Amino acid sequence: MLTDFGYILLFIISAIVFVAVILFLAKLIRPNRPNEEKLTTYESGEEPDGNANVRFNIRFYVIALIFILFDVELIFLFPWATVFGNKRLIAETDGLWGWFSLVEMFVFVGVLLIGLAYAWIKGHLDWVRPEVKTTEYESKIPTSLYDKINQKYS
Repeated sequence: MLTDFGYILLFIISAIVFVAVILFLAKLIRPNRPNEEKLTTYESGEEPDGNANVRFNIRFYVIALIFILFDVELIFLFPWATVFGNKRLIAETDGLWGWFSLVEMFVFVGVLLIGLAYAWIKGHLDWVRPEVKTTEYESKIPTSLYDKINQKYS
């Protein structure tokens, strides 16, 4: 007899096996005819600016982490706001609960503001755009064929 955790483990294992089988079958069935045109970078129908295999600026990740930090701050502010105005707790503690929770939240927000000021002073929020290196790729397919396709579907 399986326990509740056994059912969960069985479900996880079957999900992993299902995904692996589906991906393997898709690899067997799909057509695989790469060419130079298909392997180029595609940017919404526009000619790509530079190579897509560039290293991202580390500041992108720092800004993303700072965003997540302040997003988590908002998650903690909502329950605090509901508990802060609890009249029963305020009445039982003669008003000390309200002051305690208010000071506690100011300390929490203050620590986050100190972190933001630190990141700002260190220059982690300054965005530097990388130089764009354009490629000189010439397609073997003439542009007149693309124009015919565009006229057909417009």
